Amino acid sequence: MFRIFVLIGLTYLFLHLHATGDISKYINMKYAYISESAIYIFVLFTIICVYNYVKKDKHTHDASCNHCGHDHSHEENSWWKRGFTIITLLIPILTGLILPVATLDSNIVEKKGLYFPAYDEGDEYSQHQFLQPNTSSYYGKEGYAEVMDKGLDKIKNLPEIKLGEDNFLNDLETIYNYPGQFMDRKITLTGFTYKEEDLTNNQLFLLRFGIIHCIADAGVFGMLLDIPDELKRENDQWLQVTGKLETVYYQPFKKTIPILKVTDWKSINQPDDPYVYRQY
Repeated sequence: MFRIFVLIGLTYLFLHLHATGDISKYINMKYAYISESAIYIFVLFTIICVYNYVKKDKHTHDASCNHCGHDHSHEENSWWKRGFTIITLLIPILTGLILPVATLDSNIVEKKGLYFPAYDEGDEYSQHQFLQPNTSSYYGKEGYAEVMDKGLDKIKNLPEIKLGEDNFLNDLETIYNYPGQFMDRKITLTGFTYKEEDLTNNQLFLLRFGIIHCIADAGVFGMLLDIPDELKRENDQWLQVTGKLETVYYQPFKKTIPILKVTDWKSINQPDDPYVYRQY
C-alpha cells in the first residue's frame, strides 16, 4: 500500500513542477520531455500496483500460510529495510513539495568564487563554470570548432548584439572565443550585478546563472563592466546595459578578458525565469 502512495507522490511532484514552471529551475527545458515521460511511467506503475493490490486475496494468503511449509521469518525481519526504502523515497517528494525553490544569486557566486575553468590548471573536466561558457567538453575538437564557427557566422556582421533569453549562452561563448571580432561592437545584455573585491571602483560583473543540461552543471556567466560613476555598485541589482566591447588584463585571472564599457543602462525587475539555457 505504501508503494502506491510513493508512486502517487512522485507523480504529483512531477506534475506540480511542470504546472508551476519550477521544473525549469532544475533542467534545461530542451530535456523536459524526459521528465514528462516520467509522469506517464509513474501513472502506469501506480495503476499496476493498485490492480495488484486489489487483486491480491489477503484472506486466502493468510489461510494458506500455515500449510505452505514456507518460512516467513525472513520477511518479518526485513520490515526495517522496506521502511528505510520508503522513507528514502518520501524525502525528495516532501522536500520538493514543501520547501521553496531557491533562486541562485550573488551569494552563491561569493561562496563558490569566480574563476575561468579554461584558464585554471586544475581539473579540466570540472562541470561548474563561471563567467565564460565553455561547452568544448561536450564535443570533439573538430565538432566544437564547427559549432563555434557557425556561431561566429551568425553574429559577426551584426551592428549590435543583443544577448537575450534565447541566445545568451550561445552568443556569449562566441564572443569569449573570438573577442577580436567584436571590438567596439555595441552589445546589450541583462543580468544581476556582482562586485568582486579585486575589482576597481568603476568595475562590476553582470551575470546570469545558466544551465547547460541540468542544475548539476549550472554556472554563472556574464561579462565584466566598465561603469559610469553614477551607477550604483551593489550586488543583486538587475540591470539591462548597453556598451561597447573592449578588453582588459584582469590580474586575478592572469588573462586578458572582454569588458563592456557601459554607455546606457536601466534597472529592471528580476525576470520570471532568471536562468538562461544553452540552446542546441
